[in-house]
Amino acid sequence: MTRREQVQKLVESNRFQRAIIAVIVVNALTLGLETSDAIMAAAGGLLHALDRVMLAIFIVELALRLYAHRWRFFRDPWSVFDFLVIGLSVVPASGGLSVLRALRILRALRLVSAVPGMKKVVSGLLAAIPAMMSIIVLLGLVLYVGAVLATELYGTTAPEHFGDLGDSLFTLFQVMTGEAWPDIAHQVLPTHPSAWIFFVCFILVSTFVVLNLFTAVVVSAMEPERQEETKIDATLLAEIRALRAEIEGLRTGRAVAGSEPGGT
Repeated sequence: MTRREQVQKLVESNRFQRAIIAVIVVNALTLGLETSDAIMAAAGGLLHALDRVMLAIFIVELALRLYAHRWRFFRDPWSVFDFLVIGLSVVPASGGLSVLRALRILRALRLVSAVPGMKKVVSGLLAAIPAMMSIIVLLGLVLYVGAVLATELYGTTAPEHFGDLGDSLFTLFQVMTGEAWPDIAHQVLPTHPSAWIFFVCFILVSTFVVLNLFTAVVVSAMEPERQEETKIDATLLAEIRALRAEIEGLRTGRAVAGSEPGGT
């Protein structure tokens, strides 16, 4: 086995992957602790040292993967994502680039590429984007039509919420999320008793219909991958059963041979 094959076996081993996941989790925790002034005053030097050590670990891990996979490394979108995240971390965070220091928390997103379950979920979401675009356009159309109606009907009654098209769009987006919409409706109902019809219809269409379509699209996009996993599991199970039958046949043959006259 060549040195490159040994390195590839190392970086693809479960123990190595679990170690990297542990470092990612610890690094995310230390970056969160750095947001506390009290903790930084007490142990800021230690946290910075740990951050540099873990960044060095990530760089070494990335270098090993580059050495093991060579140019095939850049054919994997998840590997390119890891490369960009670590690349942002090594850029000097000084002067006009000081904002990049806050982007160190993006290292925590490497859990997505390190944990297979998360990777499958994100892959399903990405696969669902083309179908989701139609739903996004539909939702935008519902918001726009509702905002124009609300501005025309309730602009003078509640100008802080429906005074112009921009305010109405934001207010209806808030209503769509279910946040404090009864308070908004109560400001309109005394003057417009039938306004409840508008709010109920808007919530039914935007929340209970359109938003639930997002879930349906994502589930449909992830279904082929789940079916592929089921097919693989079924194939492995069939192979195991065939192997067991073959072993049982060999055992039966030996038993018959041993029971025959002159058998040993």
